[in-house]
Amino acid sequence: MADIVDTAIAAGSFSTLVTAVKAAGLVDTLKGSGPFTVFAPTDDAFKKLPAGTLDAVLADKAKLTAILTYHVVAGKVMAADVAGLNGKTATTVQGGGLAIDTTHGVKVGAATVSKADIACSNGVIHVIDTVLIPV
Repeated sequence: MADIVDTAIAAGSFSTLVTAVKAAGLVDTLKGSGPFTVFAPTDDAFKKLPAGTLDAVLADKAKLTAILTYHVVAGKVMAADVAGLNGKTATTVQGGGLAIDTTHGVKVGAATVSKADIACSNGVIHVIDTVLIPV
């Protein structure tokens, strides 16, 4: 079984995320033992950002790192674990909180989980439709 980074590369729909992870210097971390839960925005999710936002963030390593670590929760949280967490908040590696809403599918913050439970050797990936920006 592949780790989180290799799984994201192989999927083919996370090239922008992989580029950002490399730019932030987080590859070794996300290849580490973990476990990690990653809410992974697709390339289409990155396309929803306002024009120029991605380029600006890629040029600011501190801000990029904060945004990327806001998509990661320590531990391996599977979809079944989230069922009873409606209204709760998940603490991200960045330190901020993501509100969990399970009333209609699963939402974390402003993002909807479109595919859950992509198992990796060091955690799990949940695909989301929106890039999460810490407040």
